[in-house]
Amino acid sequence: MRKLLGISLIVLLSACASQTTQPEVEDLTAGAGAGSGSSDLTGAGSGKPSYFSQLQDPNSILSKRSVYYDYDSYSVKNEYRELVLSHAKFLRDNASASVILQGNTDDRGSREYNLALGQRRADSVRNMMTLAGARDEQIESVSLGEEKPRALGHSESAWSQNRRTDILYRGE
Repeated sequence: MRKLLGISLIVLLSACASQTTQPEVEDLTAGAGAGSGSSDLTGAGSGKPSYFSQLQDPNSILSKRSVYYDYDSYSVKNEYRELVLSHAKFLRDNASASVILQGNTDDRGSREYNLALGQRRADSVRNMMTLAGARDEQIESVSLGEEKPRALGHSESAWSQNRRTDILYRGE
C-alpha cells in the first residue's frame, strides 16, 4: 500500500513539474524488491563488502561511473540511462551499499552558477536512481562545480569531459 501511495505521489508531482526543473525519467519500481538484497555483503576477510568486486569488474556496466552532459544541461542523456538504472538496481539489491553523486561543470560560467548546475546534475541522477528503486538514504548528491576538472584546457574536448556526474561508492 505504501509503495502504491509513493508511486501515485511521484506521478502526481511529476505531472506538476515543468520540463526545465525536472528531467524526464522512467518509473521502474514495479516489481522491484525493497532493498532486501540477498548478496553476501560481509566480504571474505578483506574488510570490504564483497559487492566491490562486482563494481570493479571491467566487463560490468557498474565499472563505468560517469554520466556526461551537454553544455548548460542537467538532463541525463539516453545513452547514460542504462548506466544509471544499473547502478540503481545494484543499490536496490544491496541495501548496505551507498553512493555519493558528485556533479561537475566546465569552467565557463560564474562560480555560483556552476555550483548550482553541478547540484542539478547530481540531483537528476539521484532522482532517476530513486525512481528506479534505490532508497533515498543510500544516495548523497553534492556539487563540486568547476573545482575538480577531469581535463584541463579551454577547448570543447576538455569541457565535455568536465560536464559530468561521478558515481562514487562509499568505502571503495
